[in-house]
Amino acid sequence: MKEKYFGERDRKGHYIPKKRVSYPPIFIWPLAPIQALKWIFSVPGYFLPWNLFYVGIGLVSWFILSPPLEDYAKLGITNFLLVFAKNSVLVLIYYGAFHYRLYMKRAQDIDFKFNPKWPIENSKQFLFGSQTKDNIFLTFCSGVFIWSCFEIFILWFAANNKVNLINLDESMFYFVVMLLLIHLWRDLHFYLIHRLIHYEPLYKWAHKTHHRNINPGPWSGLAMHPIEHIFYFSCALLYLFFPFHPAFIIVTLVHAGLSPAPGHAGFERIKADDETSFDIDSYAHYLHHKYFECNYADGILPLDRWFGTLYDGSEESFLKMRARLSKNKRD
Repeated sequence: MKEKYFGERDRKGHYIPKKRVSYPPIFIWPLAPIQALKWIFSVPGYFLPWNLFYVGIGLVSWFILSPPLEDYAKLGITNFLLVFAKNSVLVLIYYGAFHYRLYMKRAQDIDFKFNPKWPIENSKQFLFGSQTKDNIFLTFCSGVFIWSCFEIFILWFAANNKVNLINLDESMFYFVVMLLLIHLWRDLHFYLIHRLIHYEPLYKWAHKTHHRNINPGPWSGLAMHPIEHIFYFSCALLYLFFPFHPAFIIVTLVHAGLSPAPGHAGFERIKADDETSFDIDSYAHYLHHKYFECNYADGILPLDRWFGTLYDGSEESFLKMRARLSKNKRD
């Protein structure tokens, strides 16, 4: 499956897809209910491939890999280490799979890779001189650590009856609906905190660390400053204000913890073989890393379109973005 069928290379060798960044036909006017329903149940669509995958991993993480809720009633190093180990394994397997195939094995070389260069391995801007090593360090020592702290403390509240828990047998419909809405909440939360940390001084203090990855790879996804990780994983705090099940917390954190991997892979498509490839929907966020002030959400909700921060990859859209940034500098 050759990349020429899906895009082309510019004079510098950068891959440019033919497709444009777009949104599903669900939040549009005039409404298109038939198209919306088709998208929800199609592949790719709302449920598949990503949404149900992260929900499924989250449910396995809670119901199979986590201790019972009552074990969280007392904070202790043993519980924390168990949670940290569980989350670390999930990240290692998932991020490691993308990294191994695309960057270690280089199974498709630079086919569908946006930037033809590989991650920087000798630069003083990174802590260990290596983009990959720096990103892995931040992912585990800050990202998974703070993710695990949120998980432990919220479940401690739940185990000590400080919040309103639901009974799964009595509230199955509510349980399923809330799980399926997590993706929308994550889109909204990410856009809001992402816009916030792009303003000084938060950008200088925190988000600048993530944007060292101009040419991102899978491990760039959770490579953030601890301040940004606190903002990022705060998405799980929503459920303290609603009747909730512990699985909501785990699924939300798993979604936040794992979903950055494909979005930062640096490739538009992954080749299964010479005849088959599939889109991992990473173009919008790659453009954010390349141009910084666009595509803050790149999710299902068309927030960038609504707030004028969309860059869809076209020349017309580029000119609009440049005019917007020039106006912001003047103001």
